[in-house]
Amino acid sequence: MANSSLPDRIRRDFPILEREVHGKPLVYLDNAASAQKPLAVIEGQREYLSNYHANIHRGAHQLAQLATEAFEGGRRKVAEHIGAPNAAEVIFTAGSTDAVNLVAQSWGRANLSQGDVVLVTRMEHHANIVPWQMICEAVGAKVEPVNVHEDGTLDLGDFHAALERFSPKMVAFVHASNTLGTINPVADLCRAASDAGALTLVDGSQALPHLTIDVKAIGCDFYVATAHKAYGPTGIGFLWGRRAILEAMPPWRGGGEMIQSVSFDGTTYNTLPHKFEAGTPHISGGIAFGLAIDWMRGVGVETIAAHERSLVAYAHNALETLKGVRIIGTAPEKVGVVSLVVDGIHPYDLGTLMDGQGVAVRTGHHCTEPLMHHLGLESGTLRMSFAAYTTPREIDVAAAALARALAMLR
Repeated sequence: MANSSLPDRIRRDFPILEREVHGKPLVYLDNAASAQKPLAVIEGQREYLSNYHANIHRGAHQLAQLATEAFEGGRRKVAEHIGAPNAAEVIFTAGSTDAVNLVAQSWGRANLSQGDVVLVTRMEHHANIVPWQMICEAVGAKVEPVNVHEDGTLDLGDFHAALERFSPKMVAFVHASNTLGTINPVADLCRAASDAGALTLVDGSQALPHLTIDVKAIGCDFYVATAHKAYGPTGIGFLWGRRAILEAMPPWRGGGEMIQSVSFDGTTYNTLPHKFEAGTPHISGGIAFGLAIDWMRGVGVETIAAHERSLVAYAHNALETLKGVRIIGTAPEKVGVVSLVVDGIHPYDLGTLMDGQGVAVRTGHHCTEPLMHHLGLESGTLRMSFAAYTTPREIDVAAAALARALAMLR
């Protein structure tokens, strides 16, 4: 049985877990979409908004200085957490999607041209497909996909063949799949892509809350992630990039803060990271992102990862006993995600009936429509996704709720 000692210690940090839904205790298994927030994050944002809100970087008064230090402290915590050599290489964005768009529109517009190829995988979130399609359409380049095996693992043979066949300028891939849970061998992929002359972007949205991240060990050129899947607030994430590459990239958005000097004769741009952070940022979000990282590090990322590995195994065992249930994505290395289908029953119907029993799951394509088409799952899947506070008992409740839903629909 999965070890429940971790959630026993930390569930009190999450007040929302005490609520009821439809008269039933909430069982929240939609963490891959967005994780719940610990009190430290909630109170940190309240403290900033209540006691020292001010715009940052340019103010001489005390509140501005306090806000600036707290916001930049959040940046330093992100940098330390992912092993970034310098905090100036961490660009705060509105999230992973915004970060990929930044790279596509800045690096891509400056470096991609007619006939070039951006290589992605078929397991990518739309956020790591559509921005590349947009810039490729604008400059005459092309996006090419790498295949995925039936078990949800990346087809490494196809990956290496595509590197040789296309000689891509950029290779962009997910660290951990939001739909399948698959953990990709990102360091190996980055090494092979670099040897082929390509730059690499790793989408770490699902990895940040579950795995230890070290961008130096991974060897990527860009790494993106978002706060709200890692116990932080919505509306903020980051782009990490190698300093020399970031310094060579033109700004994407123009406005205040990203400039050194403006006149009608011309504008000179600010240094990193401010060159890419036009306008007033999500100040409370940056502060709270740092507090979310503090919370994860206090619990222990490896402790969280071990707990979730046990939950995945426990969930597989519990769900596979239900007649007609087929788990999608059985890679040997997974984060806390379990997707399933039942032939002849739409996932949305199952999810709706489970919600009536207090169990929150996600249904549909999970913003991975090309993957669903590739796997022949036109209606998508029902996805259960776990966090540090998820208990084995909650998986039991979810499995029982699914069984009751199946009985009603058959």
